[in-house]
Amino acid sequence: MFVENLKEKITSSSISENEIFNMEPVTGVNLAIYSGSIIESSGCVFFIAKENFNKYLYITSFNQNILCDKFNGDELTKDISGNYFCLKRCPMNTYNRKAIQEVFEFTRQQPIGLVNSFGFGDRLGFANAGHIKSLSGYNFKPVLAQQSIRELTRTNRTPEDVLDASVWAVFQEGYKNGFGADADHLKSFADVDLMVNAGFKTFTIDPSDYIVNEVESLDKIILKKRVIDLPWKDFNDTSANLIKRYENERFNISPGFYIEPSIDEILEASLKYCRALIHIKNISEYIAATYPNFTYEIEVSIDETDTITTSFEHFFIVNELNRLKVKFVSLAPRFIGDFEKGIDYKGDIELFKKEYLKHSAIASHFGFYKLSFHSGSDKFTVYQAVSDLNGCLIHIKTAGTSYLEALKVVAMKDPILFREILDYAVGLYENEKKTYHVSADMKKIKSGKNYKDEELEKLFDSNDVRQALHVTYGRVLTEKNEISEFKFRDRINDCLIKNEDIHYELLIKHFQKHMNPFKNKI
Repeated sequence: MFVENLKEKITSSSISENEIFNMEPVTGVNLAIYSGSIIESSGCVFFIAKENFNKYLYITSFNQNILCDKFNGDELTKDISGNYFCLKRCPMNTYNRKAIQEVFEFTRQQPIGLVNSFGFGDRLGFANAGHIKSLSGYNFKPVLAQQSIRELTRTNRTPEDVLDASVWAVFQEGYKNGFGADADHLKSFADVDLMVNAGFKTFTIDPSDYIVNEVESLDKIILKKRVIDLPWKDFNDTSANLIKRYENERFNISPGFYIEPSIDEILEASLKYCRALIHIKNISEYIAATYPNFTYEIEVSIDETDTITTSFEHFFIVNELNRLKVKFVSLAPRFIGDFEKGIDYKGDIELFKKEYLKHSAIASHFGFYKLSFHSGSDKFTVYQAVSDLNGCLIHIKTAGTSYLEALKVVAMKDPILFREILDYAVGLYENEKKTYHVSADMKKIKSGKNYKDEELEKLFDSNDVRQALHVTYGRVLTEKNEISEFKFRDRINDCLIKNEDIHYELLIKHFQKHMNPFKNKI
């Protein structure tokens, strides 16, 4: 009778999330089961549960079943009162993640395609379930596994760590609408190999090392000479042919909007982007040749430059990549204004609207890619403007803002730890900001001890505090003490584990603030 009652309890759709139901007669402990994770396959019931704050995948079988043997774990029991019953507790690791993906198709990452999408970065591995919850009521396809090589290096994580966290969150929440995995800001063949072998499906190519930013300041004679000296063979072209393709031409983009580049604009675009486009072509061809049976998609990132992407440059880049037969699904231009890390847009929003309409029209003119917003965290002013304009398909990419929401939990529940992190971040800011677009002033931040507990959460309304915390994440998460223990990381993780509900609530509120402008519009 116990086995029958247990099976009914596990498979009941009425069980509420995190409800504790008593498994003590079987395991000697109580389990907090995530109701969304309960699913049956081939006679086995799978679910995720917490046991004393530790999460595991559990597999129950009421008949002998070889499916259980595919998973690594501990068999807690077999046979109860003459009835066959097996309960297996499995760690949520890479091996078992791959096994669960073989059984359940909805847990497999996929190319997102030409739809509106939202990228969620998770530097700690605890935010993905909150990201999934925030999507309720919004028509964005999520990219849950998203990490750049820079982030992996700074956090000492592996691509497998990132995929593990996203897939287990998908299983925990029972999310069956599909999700992406973005290998962000790839710069080399080695980067590609690393992320393909891990199973990522979107490859964001970053050619920023090859973009020439100073073109507008060059003497015209020098500009022309440098254009002539470009590696035209690698570009499958000649300087004369390229100039002929654009000079004295008028490109009608949309009613009332056309592009008619001057010779100076043509030369500047050529020098600024030619080597970058060759690099994109080389990476694209490498993926296709090395992994011919691999299903993937490409995003092109040209946002990490010192100068904005003009309308003609946008058109030029897409037109030339199209000529070079580089297929991509998303393009991230360098929009006008400041897209600084971790804070809202800085700039003339009306001017942004005028320029965005041009970029949107160009994307619609070509029709095979969407516009991507990098450094998209907290750009609430921009998203309201973009929503009002109702332009082309978009992709929004965030990363560090989830880390800040995690630290907000720490500020609320472990103020002593947060003060330590704040002081540490302020001390590191000037050095760590070098590779980021930020403008925080550390003189505006007091020592942690000078803030009352009730003031700490409000610090996340300060642009200076947000950017200090944002750019120092790598050092905070990897710094060790004199006995080689993590100085902050384990304590941050412990705080998030013990306050999971609060963490999820903050993430839901924060990301729905990003998506609210688009509700009922896309």
